Amino acid sequence: MSRNICIYQEFLTAAHKEQINRTAEKLGFTPHYFTLEQFDEARECLQSCEVLYAHAPKLMREAPKTLRWYCCSSAGVDPYCKDPTIFANPDCLLTNTNAYGVTIAEHVIMVTLMLLRRMPEYEEQVRNHGWGNQRPIRSIRNNTFTVLGTGNIGSNVAQRLRGMGAAKIIGLSRSGRPAADFDEVLPISRLDEILPETKNLIMALPGTAETVGLLSPERIALLPADAYVINVGRGTAIHQEALMDALNGGRLAGAALDVMDPEPLPADHPLWNTKNLILTPHVSGNMTLGYTCDRNVEMFCEDLENYAAGRPLKQLVDRTRGY
Repeated sequence: MSRNICIYQEFLTAAHKEQINRTAEKLGFTPHYFTLEQFDEARECLQSCEVLYAHAPKLMREAPKTLRWYCCSSAGVDPYCKDPTIFANPDCLLTNTNAYGVTIAEHVIMVTLMLLRRMPEYEEQVRNHGWGNQRPIRSIRNNTFTVLGTGNIGSNVAQRLRGMGAAKIIGLSRSGRPAADFDEVLPISRLDEILPETKNLIMALPGTAETVGLLSPERIALLPADAYVINVGRGTAIHQEALMDALNGGRLAGAALDVMDPEPLPADHPLWNTKNLILTPHVSGNMTLGYTCDRNVEMFCEDLENYAAGRPLKQLVDRTRGY
């Protein structure tokens, strides 16, 4: 008897579907595909499925108790971990898809270079039809970096910084366990000790109760005046008012935010007019890079093989930790 998979995605190409079909057929599964405009059809199909591959909290709330595995195509699974009632089956497995390291790391390198080379100031100068080209700039080469979060994204960032000649890369994580791409990994409990020596702070943290407000006003005040802050994790990790005050008051050299709170950012929010701030509308990840989409499907198929064989799922999320 065939086992059903509900697939509710917007990015799948014909090649992706062919790859999923081959894997599913070999394992005795039948995939059913729906676009985001077919919510009602997906919901109806889901009632007889044991696997859901999507990123749709609303659809997940419609899942039956017989759903055994939810493969979330996003890396961020905080909507599913914050509210356990979203799972009709409390034993339903949750996996995420850590396919975003390449695209987010490249975004980090882009905005890091923009900050180090003072692009926000040059852009403002050019908009005002000004001319001047002697602002002192810095390089990734021989520079030091502090990365909050040593998972897939943080590791990809560290690899690229290393390739561009970074002198030292310190990682901070919940456990403080060593990681190959970092010169040193410390427990995040030592953050206050590290911030005064931090020149470039890169935040790649998941959205959990522990990360909300992590970069508090007191911790922003610990950063040197010539430091840069880059956030590609969750907007809730930074006290935005304190960050704006520090930037506008010259107590920080600059920042780049791809995530903020709230999203979308209201048109009248003061972040839009904050000095030396690069804002992007949550574009560092998403499904806009072909490689990300390809890897996303590969990881689903890999774990479908594991699921069918009764092996542990490689991308399994601990819902109590949030990642």
